[in-house]
Amino acid sequence: MLTIGPRGLAAALKTAAAGTSFALSLLSSAAAQTAAPAEDAADAPPAPAALPAGAVGGMGDINLFPKRVVIDERTRIASVGLYNRAAAAGDYEITVSDMAMQRDGRLIELGALEDAAARDAVKTASSFLRWSPRHVTLPASEAQMVRIMARVPPELPPGEYRSHFTVVSVPPETGGTSIDEAAGGETGGGIGVRIVPRFGISIPVIVRVGETTLTAGFKDIQLSTAPGAPPVLALTLTRGGTRSAFGDIVITAPGAKQPVAEIKGIGVYTEITERAVQVMINPATEPRFLARGTRWTISYIDDDMAPGKVLARQEFVVP
Repeated sequence: MLTIGPRGLAAALKTAAAGTSFALSLLSSAAAQTAAPAEDAADAPPAPAALPAGAVGGMGDINLFPKRVVIDERTRIASVGLYNRAAAAGDYEITVSDMAMQRDGRLIELGALEDAAARDAVKTASSFLRWSPRHVTLPASEAQMVRIMARVPPELPPGEYRSHFTVVSVPPETGGTSIDEAAGGETGGGIGVRIVPRFGISIPVIVRVGETTLTAGFKDIQLSTAPGAPPVLALTLTRGGTRSAFGDIVITAPGAKQPVAEIKGIGVYTEITERAVQVMINPATEPRFLARGTRWTISYIDDDMAPGKVLARQEFVVP
């Protein structure tokens, strides 16, 4: 029986997503081995009795909480919780990987970038992050805390550095589905192929050194409509300074009791200066708030260093 391992599967099926500041990937075994020594990491704290609100989940059976980790000079230690939401026990490998954000918000592995300048623009934290444990076996509906420590070199220039805490499921040795079985056929005496997927989920680990700055804004705002579909507001979120942006985009109209549109957890990492975003208009919005000439207020509200602070605001008149 010929087996396609994680490397071949990742090359064929890999996806990455960003928006709530986490990436979902089908990851190769090579990526699962890019770990730095953790012999000095502290013992992991006890897991909570219940899954906290705001946990993020992916294609597999694992949830992570919180949805992102920020480490600064006040604290160099953080904890990430893993929660197995499956009905059976699971094995998971824990690594730290480096990814780059694209203008459309996608996250791709740093090594996959062909542009050397684009790779150099990403300030990674993987070289000075330590974490423990590296491998976890979780019973069904159980949680485990993983401790992350940042050992920042004294000569490191001020700024923001980022890598991604990645958890990948380890399939059983006999797991997987052969192509013959998937097609409902019977295996013969020849060579077969067995596909063994390894689902993974990532959240950013951000390390800030010294003072950082941030400015944000909007541009290229355009409302588009299509028959049978809710209107969509397309815009570009701009970022400047030495710190990434993370927050919610909220669109309001005078007299409306609820936002005309809202999208949470939109991040713009430091390697890019702008990100294209599409915000779907709330289908429950009253038609009078969508009428031509209505004035909307578009706000980008911080959910990072100063939660609730308006990072950017702009008026938009419905055409």
